[in-house]
Amino acid sequence: MSTPLLDTIRTPDDLRHLPESQLRQVADELRTETISAVSVTGGHLGAGLGVVELTVALHYVFDTPRDRLIWDVGHQAYPHKILTGRRDRIRTLRQADGLSGFTKRAESEYDPFGAAHSSTSISASLGMAVARDLDGRQNNVIAVIGDGAMSAGMAYEAMNNAGAMHSRLIVILNDNDMSIAPPTGAMSSYLARLVSGGTYRGIRETAKQLAKKLPKFIYEKAQRVEEFARGFWTGGTLFEELGFYYVGPIDGHNLDHLLPILKNVRDSETGPILVHVVTKKGKGYAPAEEAADKYHGVVTFDVVTGAQAKAKANAPAYTKVFGESLVKEAAKDNKIVAVTAAMPSGTGIDLFGREFPARTFDVGIAEQHAVTFAAGMATEGYKPFCAIYSTFLQRAYDQVVHDVAIQNLPVRFALDRAGLVGADGATHAGSFDVAYLGCLPNMVVMAASDEAELVHMVATAAAYDAGPIAFRYPRGEGVGVDMPEQGVPLAIGRGRIVKQGSRIAILSLGTRLAEALKAAEELEARGLSTTVADARFAKPLDEELILRLARDHEVLITVEEGSIGGFGSYVLQLLAEKGALDRGTLKVRSMVLPDIYQDQDKPDRMYAKAGLDAVGIVTKVFEALGQEESRKVRA
Repeated sequence: MSTPLLDTIRTPDDLRHLPESQLRQVADELRTETISAVSVTGGHLGAGLGVVELTVALHYVFDTPRDRLIWDVGHQAYPHKILTGRRDRIRTLRQADGLSGFTKRAESEYDPFGAAHSSTSISASLGMAVARDLDGRQNNVIAVIGDGAMSAGMAYEAMNNAGAMHSRLIVILNDNDMSIAPPTGAMSSYLARLVSGGTYRGIRETAKQLAKKLPKFIYEKAQRVEEFARGFWTGGTLFEELGFYYVGPIDGHNLDHLLPILKNVRDSETGPILVHVVTKKGKGYAPAEEAADKYHGVVTFDVVTGAQAKAKANAPAYTKVFGESLVKEAAKDNKIVAVTAAMPSGTGIDLFGREFPARTFDVGIAEQHAVTFAAGMATEGYKPFCAIYSTFLQRAYDQVVHDVAIQNLPVRFALDRAGLVGADGATHAGSFDVAYLGCLPNMVVMAASDEAELVHMVATAAAYDAGPIAFRYPRGEGVGVDMPEQGVPLAIGRGRIVKQGSRIAILSLGTRLAEALKAAEELEARGLSTTVADARFAKPLDEELILRLARDHEVLITVEEGSIGGFGSYVLQLLAEKGALDRGTLKVRSMVLPDIYQDQDKPDRMYAKAGLDAVGIVTKVFEALGQEESRKVRA
């Protein structure tokens, strides 16, 4: 039995030593290896399967890593990782101390740019291309961007800039969903190969120069005829108008088509070029091809059947609770509408969409537009719920400030994936929203401590018309509390006492409340009477509650699933302004996420490393008490 070709490939240099006739076998083995690895780790599968042939072709034709290859988002980069020296670790994807689920500069020289948010590749690539030109180097820069990512304005901003600069840059448009212009077989391939070749481009440039010497009206007519002819066959007029030379569409699974065209593009000295490649998500794995989402994101699964492992649910997922609660509120109020930025199932808006399709708006990967679009609806008396992951709302911060908060418009922000998110790591952590929203005038910021509280916060947001309001909740399951039939609006800026004590006060914002209660049990067992309070609101603060806790307790600990500069900082500011810190006996400590970007791991282990579990809270209390007092308590 012959050795698999993939076993002979450690880096793309090894790949480039193979004859082209063997690349089909490499692609088949690479697809099998990708499926096998993701069946063990879970992760993003469909996108990677769709670019197997493209990955092989790119690394074969281009001199990576000298030639820079930038994958947009990085969902599709697993085959790339296997070919670039990381096959021996591919089954550590998204695990603690393992490979990132996205491209990451610190991980490999073959990842020249880290990406996990969409639509950044063309901007980054243009920056690299300009730096190359300033240095007088000759290497290629290639960005691979999906059709979904092309719905974001940033991609067009970058293309507009690249076209105006006439920089030598290659953009591969991986069209795996919209099928902007599907390939038409051999003729399409022939035309794409023809227009990407040096002969055609040379004749075209010569003709352009000659035509410029003709009278203006003849030159303009000739220009339109040439543009129409190429646009008719290739469909690339939009990209041509942005200053890109368009090639395609071509079959992204046919190496006989891909290789000669990529070679032509590689050897071109023309300005920016866009190669339109049509692929199929989930290609080559029947369960993925047949699934509605093409196995975009999967947990571990059986390779033979495609059946994904089902986790035992102890409580409903926060995302589902939000979606169902919003449906109930919308059934009572026809002014409630829902907006999402290409994440309907990820945010629970798909549940709303099934009930109220005419009131559901998926604007694509365009968070900036989503926020201002929602603001526009708010001006007309509608009640928009803008459901966006905390990490993605960062991309629309100016719109939150300028278009919503300054105008005091009642846009409701539902922030999914607040706090640490596990396998997706630092790029997707919702660490900063309390800090970046809480500093804005007119903004109300809530954090649900459990799934029942989330139901009430949806109702609170629905009833609140005085300005913008945000509520945050984590990824994953709730804690298993009894669920209310209907949400009841909360009093704005009012927290609650969950457990009454006398000496230690733990003031929690968000779902660390369960750990705070565990910590209180441990402290009580050591003779320390402990109060636990759920703040509910980071803004406005419950001043009366906080000042009472400070007055009646020796130690006050704030706990939150966010960065420095958030809830704990607001509490300390209040205590300082009200003179509560002047009393020398009060010991105050703020527990926040560490000032680092935490790599992927299981969420509970990430929180333990961050010191935000029950053990960490107890430890913080004893640190505040001091060594002498701690010894007394332990004794």
